[in-house]
Amino acid sequence: MIQIHPEYIFDKELRKKAVIIPSLEWDIIVSEMEELDDIRAYDAAKEEESIPFEQAVDEIKSGIVK
Repeated sequence: MIQIHPEYIFDKELRKKAVIIPSLEWDIIVSEMEELDDIRAYDAAKEEESIPFEQAVDEIKSGIVK
């Protein structure tokens, strides 16, 4: 797990309004979110119906799939 060192900005009533995260930590968070998106896309693709490779090639060659 990554270490995050947030700093908070508060309003007059001392409610949290914003957060500041060091740039390097933000880059790590973005990278982790992108990897999670890839994992979710992979999982979704596994659940879809698949067709044999040869059939896919034939459909591409015939113009059914572009």
